Amino acid sequence: MPSGLVALFDDVAVIARAASASVDDIAAAAGRAGSKTAGVVIDDAAVTPSYVTGLSPARELPIIWAITKGSLFNKLIILLPGAILLSEFLPQAIIWILMLGGAFLCYEGAEKVMEKLGGAKHGKTVEDVITDPESFEKQRISGAIRTDLILSAEIMAITLNELDLPTWWERGLALALVGFIVTIVVYGAVALIVKMDDVGLHLSKKESSAAQSFGRFLVNSVPYLLIALSFVGTIAMLWVGGGIIVHGTHEVGFDLFYDIAHGAEYAVAGATGAFSGIAGWVTYAAISGVIGLALGMVIAFVLHKIIGYEGAH
Repeated sequence: MPSGLVALFDDVAVIARAASASVDDIAAAAGRAGSKTAGVVIDDAAVTPSYVTGLSPARELPIIWAITKGSLFNKLIILLPGAILLSEFLPQAIIWILMLGGAFLCYEGAEKVMEKLGGAKHGKTVEDVITDPESFEKQRISGAIRTDLILSAEIMAITLNELDLPTWWERGLALALVGFIVTIVVYGAVALIVKMDDVGLHLSKKESSAAQSFGRFLVNSVPYLLIALSFVGTIAMLWVGGGIIVHGTHEVGFDLFYDIAHGAEYAVAGATGAFSGIAGWVTYAAISGVIGLALGMVIAFVLHKIIGYEGAH
């Protein structure tokens, strides 16, 4: 009996070690895959503050919380099961879904660039006059969650494409881990950003001159921070979207974009000596962004000038 009990404990220990190794593999894979989603994450963080523009400060955090819950629902309830089924039964479709999402990112980035250059704005914008705050808040939240669904789908597709885990449940756990962490990081950062001016205003009323100075600094910094986020978000969309197209087209046998981007990367890396790594990467990212911008402008032209699409933006 004792020997049987010892054997049972040994078996349990082996299972525990295997489970621990699986958890480590999942965490490591999730970390590697999550880093690939950085561009989409930056864009998500850049876009979200606009959804509370023009609304009462008291409603900012409740709105962000509502969007956060919607984002978790998007990732964990809607997208996660589909991603697991795809990886298990139709993995060859993942690259095409990635490219579809990449094309959408290119389109969104190109739209923003064209608007900044004086192009027409399509659909409703945050500058629209608010006549019914309660109804408008609901529209903002539902619009943010719809936009998040697209960005979340791209995050999940990028993550899934980067995972190299043998079983469906390991891939599922890694996807869930990335989805949860990305959501908390993005909307936690957004909450901090949108409340910075309130914190600054509170500090500016303190007796301490240092607190007052820091408070004024925070208040004055918010507009510039939002502008910088919008700029970085646009660049990130074009870079990530273009990079997905470059890689995806190469995977399906069309090498033109891949050869251009990597040819330039290797040429610059070979000419820059000690800075070859960063210079080559910047070159590849820049060319990916240019390809993304060109593709996005073509998509925008087709949608708005040929098809006549004027969807919400």
